[in-house]
Amino acid sequence: MLGNNWLALAATFLLALLWLRINDFLAHKGWISAALSRKIIHIGTGPIYVLSWLFFQDTPSARYLAMLVPLAITFQFILVGTGVVKDQAAVEAMSRSGDRREILKGPLFYGLVFVLLTVLFWKDNPIGIISLMLLCGGDGFADIIGKKVGIGKLPWSLQKSWAGSLAMLIGGWLFAVSVLMVFLAAHVFPGNIGNYFVAITVIAVIGAIVESFPFRDIDNLSVPAVAILVGHFLIK
Repeated sequence: MLGNNWLALAATFLLALLWLRINDFLAHKGWISAALSRKIIHIGTGPIYVLSWLFFQDTPSARYLAMLVPLAITFQFILVGTGVVKDQAAVEAMSRSGDRREILKGPLFYGLVFVLLTVLFWKDNPIGIISLMLLCGGDGFADIIGKKVGIGKLPWSLQKSWAGSLAMLIGGWLFAVSVLMVFLAAHVFPGNIGNYFVAITVIAVIGAIVESFPFRDIDNLSVPAVAILVGHFLIK
C-alpha cells in the first residue's frame, strides 16, 4: 500500500500504460502478430490493474480513483476507434483486421467492464476479481490456444474448439485463484483460498460454456456477466 491514493493512481496508470505501449510497439514493429498482441494485452492488463488495487488506502474515494485508469484507456479506445486520434500502432495491436472500428467492440467492452466492476465490487467482494480474472485469463487463453491447437471443433460453434474451451476453463481458474490468493494473503478478504475453490471452479466451468457459444465480440460482456450472476449464489 502506498502512502497516498493519488500516488497509487499514478503508479497504476503508468504500469497499465507501459504494458499497452510495449505491446503496441511490438505489434507495430511486426515482432509479434496483431492478433497475439491483442490477446497479450487482454490477458495481462487485467491482473496488473487489479493487483494495483493493493496500492490504494481504504478510503471511500479509492475505487473511483482507481477506476480512472480503465476509464482513461477506454476513452482512448473510443478516440482511436472513431478516428478522432490517429494511432496506427494501437489499431494494429487491438484489431483483428486493421480496421480501427473493431476497437469499438471487444476492446471497448473490455474497458467498460473493468470500470463497472471496479466501482461495484472493488475490495468489498471477491466476485469482481474472480469475474475479471475469468475474462482475462480464460477468454484470452481460449483464443490463443484455440487457434494454435484447434483440435476438435465444437458441434455448436465451429469457429471454436474443445482445446480453446479447456484453455478458457484452466486459464480463468488459474488467474482467479492466483490473484485471489494475493488478496487473501494481504487480508483483504476473509478465509483462505480453499474456501473459494468450489465457487471458482463452478464459475470457471459455466464461464467456459458461455464463451463457447457462437457469438462474436460479446465475450467481454457475457463472460463477466454470467460470472457475477453465478458468484452471487456461491460467494457470500
